[in-house]
Amino acid sequence: MYAVIATGGKQEKVEEGQVVWVERLAAREGDEVTFRAVLVVDGDTVLATPAELEGSAVTGRVVGDAKGAKITGFTYKPKTRSRRRWGHRQRYTEVEITGISAG
Repeated sequence: MYAVIATGGKQEKVEEGQVVWVERLAAREGDEVTFRAVLVVDGDTVLATPAELEGSAVTGRVVGDAKGAKITGFTYKPKTRSRRRWGHRQRYTEVEITGISAG
């Protein structure tokens, strides 16, 4: 059984026992979190409409925080001595999927 969840403006395919990195959540390590299911597939049965997904949920446990890869960039405008160097490192929350319930 797997499900597609929506979190942080993105969709992620998850299964029970899988550890996924999602956009930073306001939860501490060890907290239980619930995600909205967009699609649930159980063998031959596919639940996709809002009426079918009414009672479905995906639960997980927060394992910890993580950081993504460092992204660096450089912009400049010629002949004006205008240059800027920038960097970014995205922060994530590690979540272990503990259960998928299909309505």
